[in-house]
Amino acid sequence: MYKRAIILAGGRGTRMRPYTVVLPKPLMPLGEYPILEVILRQLVKAGFEHITMAVNHQAEIIKAFFQNGERWGVRIDYSLEKQPLGTMAPLQLIKDLPENFLVMNGDILTNLDFSSFYEDHISVDSIFSISSVTRHHQINYGVLETDELGVLTSFKEKPEVTYKVSMGVYMMNRDVMNFIPKDRPYGFDNLMIDLLSYKKNPVVRHFDGYWLDIGRPDDYQKAIELFREEEEKFLGVNI
Repeated sequence: MYKRAIILAGGRGTRMRPYTVVLPKPLMPLGEYPILEVILRQLVKAGFEHITMAVNHQAEIIKAFFQNGERWGVRIDYSLEKQPLGTMAPLQLIKDLPENFLVMNGDILTNLDFSSFYEDHISVDSIFSISSVTRHHQINYGVLETDELGVLTSFKEKPEVTYKVSMGVYMMNRDVMNFIPKDRPYGFDNLMIDLLSYKKNPVVRHFDGYWLDIGRPDDYQKAIELFREEEEKFLGVNI
């Protein structure tokens, strides 16, 4: 089965400054590898043959590092945004998308089984599949619930809220492109709202392994520590 992946690597990484003044965020190191190379190695091990990197900010640095992918035994090409287009609109610049393809952010650390995620999407003939993890958030306040007159009806001291979040890893059917506009910013949030309004409900796949969104300096430090302690989980048996 021919496997194609699109890696979204065009962001400016403004929340990661000052790190990203010199390097684009996907090239920030985890141990001896840049974040994006860890992802690339995982995808190659999972059987992906063709990877397109959607780039914008500091694109030439990313292209100079990965070139055509020969070093990793995979075909790499690039799609260049002339202006920031959000997470989904850059896909309209890619004209040779297969019927089903993986799309993911280029700044996450996970040991997700990309091959199984790909195959699960195919097996249910979904238009869009989302890989999801469960997060727990402690509210550090006493939470009050009242009726319409302001009378207290319930009190919870520092409750924990549990919710599912997107990992930034998706499987898409080419039919999704009919919902994505051209030449203007359009993000994951816009697409979810549109798909739900048209009753094209995505499938959510729960994942209970490792996942970190490397969006801020403290997240990056956590990722460095996790990768150092569990490198084999990311570059070993699971990929």
